[in-house]
Amino acid sequence: MAVIRPFKALRPTKEKAHLVASVPYDVVNREEAKLAAGGNPLSYLHITRSEIDLPEVKDVYSKEVYLKAKENLKRIIEEAPLKMDEQPHFYLYRLIMDGRSQTGICATFSVDDYDNDVILKHEKTRKVKEDDRTNHIITTEAQTGVVFLTYRGVKTVNDLVDKTITNVKPEYDFTAPDGIQHTVWMMPDQYNEMIENEFAKINKLYIADGHHRAKSASRAREEKMKANPNHKGDEEYNYFIAVIFPADQLKILPYNRVVLDLNGLSKADFMDAAAQKFTITKTDKKEPESKNTFCMYLEKEWFELKPRDSVFASLSLEKSVGEKLDVSILQNFLLNPILGIDDPRTNNRIDFIGGIRGTKELEKLVDSGKAAVAFSLYPVSLDDLMNISDAGEVMPPKSTWFEPKLRDGLLTHLI
Repeated sequence: MAVIRPFKALRPTKEKAHLVASVPYDVVNREEAKLAAGGNPLSYLHITRSEIDLPEVKDVYSKEVYLKAKENLKRIIEEAPLKMDEQPHFYLYRLIMDGRSQTGICATFSVDDYDNDVILKHEKTRKVKEDDRTNHIITTEAQTGVVFLTYRGVKTVNDLVDKTITNVKPEYDFTAPDGIQHTVWMMPDQYNEMIENEFAKINKLYIADGHHRAKSASRAREEKMKANPNHKGDEEYNYFIAVIFPADQLKILPYNRVVLDLNGLSKADFMDAAAQKFTITKTDKKEPESKNTFCMYLEKEWFELKPRDSVFASLSLEKSVGEKLDVSILQNFLLNPILGIDDPRTNNRIDFIGGIRGTKELEKLVDSGKAAVAFSLYPVSLDDLMNISDAGEVMPPKSTWFEPKLRDGLLTHLI
């Protein structure tokens, strides 16, 4: 039984929404965030990446950064302004990218459901990033970043979504600088009970993107609960903000890899070692067309790699769902044994390039000498993601890249 709950969103006026809305905190670095927010004092990046307003502060995880986020939230509430809705609502959030649309319900979800695996994960979290967003939530008393959930869609809910789009005027409707259209509706209140009842019949929801935001909401709840002698369980900190989309509307892009050097091997020695586990042929293709195929860029040439029968034979003995993913095959049969990338989470000789940046970025990195070799992968499917979550497993790091991304600032949950 999944709990979904309407909430009173803190949100901007229709006229200022496009100025407040910003890309998620974790898709830009400090310099990119400063550039994106430049000349726009209302950008939510002043809250989610408040270090951009503290040039003298080197440690982005310092207390000053979180206090600045709190100060900037207060300022933007006054200047935008941001106002909290008087009644709790469900909201619709539609994204349109390259003519493809996806529409989800923005609501708050139960931290208990996250802790008890009603809301399933497919990725491990890193403590340093957990600490960061937990401190951010506690200090600002707000969940400024939205978790991206998915589920196997329900017709009754889909019908209510369609009716809202047809009959209700949007609260916001604008196209961001990257060309993605963002539209938000407030769902009619008479739909609330139907939505809650339909989700109560669902046993499993899935995190698509935002594992650190979800984990940090759980940790923040723990701290708030300890600090509240009158804790009842219905306080806002017991819930976290997310948008949930039907799985059949989503698209996963590949998460490609570049390795900075050949681990001391010559090109010939590297190719010989790789050929023990993969067939290697020169190709004009830059992206694989199917599962169990990889494209590799090395010294201005593209190659197609396919696992040999011996690899598939060893995989047939493997019970783990995750070990049969392409990202795992590449990691376990090439990146680790040949290039020495033992733990991709911590090894600084590997970098990950989101599929939205295309294969040109891979060529650029290798041709410039910043990387020695690049691999483009076939994207993981939504079925893979759900099957791995159902099995209680996790994917290798950086396995999925979802586009388009939700913007921060349009809907905020105060705790």
